[in-house]
Amino acid sequence: MKDKFFKYIKALQETITTKLEAVDGKAKFNEDQWERPEGGGGQSRVIENGAVFEKGGVNISAVYGELPKSMQTYFGVEEANFYACGLSLVIHPKSPMVPTVHANWRYFELYDKKGDLVDQWFGGGQDLTPYYLFDEDAIHFHTVSKSACDAHDPSFYTSFKKKCDEYFWNTHRNEARGVGGLFFDYCRATKEKTIEDWYNFVTQVGDGFLEGYVPIVEKRKKLSYSKAHREWQEIRRGRYVEFNLVHDKGTLFGLKTNGRIESILMSLPPHVQWRYDHHPLAGSEEQRLLTVLNKPLDWV
Repeated sequence: MKDKFFKYIKALQETITTKLEAVDGKAKFNEDQWERPEGGGGQSRVIENGAVFEKGGVNISAVYGELPKSMQTYFGVEEANFYACGLSLVIHPKSPMVPTVHANWRYFELYDKKGDLVDQWFGGGQDLTPYYLFDEDAIHFHTVSKSACDAHDPSFYTSFKKKCDEYFWNTHRNEARGVGGLFFDYCRATKEKTIEDWYNFVTQVGDGFLEGYVPIVEKRKKLSYSKAHREWQEIRRGRYVEFNLVHDKGTLFGLKTNGRIESILMSLPPHVQWRYDHHPLAGSEEQRLLTVLNKPLDWV
């Protein structure tokens, strides 16, 4: 399964970066191969200063070795070895009218001291972070996500949408990072679902990513915007940074397992502001966004 899934994410990385380059029309992804001393490595692809995308990364990795003490405690296991592979992407568009997007699809194996497989699971998800809220964009993104879920289990979308709203929540701000999407983790084989079933589900979600995001980009990328719009985007990006550095489990796992720091922190936007006690004007589009982020909506 690990070889099968790694082959999938490698192909998906090529598909996604090729399409996003075409959408941008100017910048290309730079590829960077890296190795982890303890075992494994990855391939990072980063785009910067494009016509549409200010900064973005579409990274794949496969790392393995001894599970660090801190992660043994986190997973509630004793001495163990692990294997983890996945694709992680974050795209920060230049225009504040185009939302930031994040997605991650991953597979994990855990082995005992003899090297026998004792656990395996899939995880992942995708979420949308707009700076100016166009309801139809959120509806479209969620509709595509729901379609992938419904093909496998009618309960998936409701469950994974709720988990996404709960996970991408800046508790110290008491607000959502964005308008959500899907979040699922520890998807193990059961009587109802085999690990192959989970593979089929995760890959269908991954295959639908471009369908969920690119039409939104194409619709919004040519809209005009002012300096004030851009400043609001940079203030909201600050909240994005706060979440990734304070709450995100993927960031924590990468840092605790001696991952490549450039790849882990590629999710951070290039231009950000932190204004002291900033509040948008009552009745403004900026305030409308905050109202939605204070209480997640059912978009579909």
